[in-house]
Amino acid sequence: MRLTQFSDYAVRLLMTVALADGAPVTVASAAAQLRVSRNHLVKVAHVLVRNGILTGTRGRSGGLTLQRRAEDIRLGELLRITEPDFNLAECFSSPGACALDRICRLPTYLHDAERAFLGELDKHTLADIIVKPGATARQT
Repeated sequence: MRLTQFSDYAVRLLMTVALADGAPVTVASAAAQLRVSRNHLVKVAHVLVRNGILTGTRGRSGGLTLQRRAEDIRLGELLRITEPDFNLAECFSSPGACALDRICRLPTYLHDAERAFLGELDKHTLADIIVKPGATARQT
């Protein structure tokens, strides 16, 4: 399984905004800091604002802030918002497309794996993945 670039940018944008401790972060400054396309980040920010993760304020002193505390933003929730689907096999999106559809149990196991994956991420929050300045990241 591989997450989309959209989800990757969403996580990185949220981390950047969370580290600003309530100060508004502009898309332009986040894009420069993260070294990603401003246009892509605008689309990501729009989805996160529309889904109640970020608040966007227009104007001279505007920018993006977290709508909820970082401790309340679950990673599983975030991926459910940013991933278009979790169709791990063709039969997920096109039932009946495979000649073995009626005798195959693989979709059941893949659905179970998807639930376990998202369930594990639901245990962790945005706050959990941020290493505060001065601390060291755990290597895995």
